[in-house]
Amino acid sequence: MTGVSVILVTTPPGDAGERVARDLVESGLAACVNRIPGIRSVYRWEGRIHDDAEDLLVIKTSQAQVDAVVARVREIHPYEVPEVLALPVAAGSPPY
Repeated sequence: MTGVSVILVTTPPGDAGERVARDLVESGLAACVNRIPGIRSVYRWEGRIHDDAEDLLVIKTSQAQVDAVVARVREIHPYEVPEVLALPVAAGSPPY
């Protein structure tokens, strides 16, 4: 399986993740987005340690669309600096 990427994006819990997921699928930038509610993120931001509830989006797209997905997430995401991590898929189910 080549040419496929998974992009991980965290969002505030609730409607923000739903809006990002729906926008990416409706625009054709993502084939599918899984929204996983109820994760906790511990991170350093502006000199402080934070421990926040978030949702995790698992975005499936082509490697050719990664830059466009990243750009769109940055446009519509409510965070000043959203987490956007693109990972190439090494293998998977070809029929999927």
